[in-house]
Amino acid sequence: MRKKVFVSFEHDTDKALKDLLIGQSKNPGCPFEVIDSSLKEAAPEKTWEEKAEARIKNADLIIVLAGPTTYRAAGVLKEVAMAHRQGKKIVQLIGYKEGKYKRVPGAGRRA
Repeated sequence: MRKKVFVSFEHDTDKALKDLLIGQSKNPGCPFEVIDSSLKEAAPEKTWEEKAEARIKNADLIIVLAGPTTYRAAGVLKEVAMAHRQGKKIVQLIGYKEGKYKRVPGAGRRA
């Protein structure tokens, strides 16, 4: 059975990375399926945190897509905190070949 993944990313700069990851997850040999992703940009400011918390609860794993400024993205930091409260495993994926990246605090190892 494939793992259910919630993807946390900085919408303003890394939406393309999320789209690529979703595309990869559709390959038959992929060990995970993306069930949802960051929604700060998609939901009214008042409700996005409640919706994210519920979606993170349904995930087996949280993937943080690390771009150049993700480490300071308020929405990503909140989603990481939600995942910690729920005891979810979190991994960071470096999204770009070039560049220097700072770890997202509390978001696990980078790969």
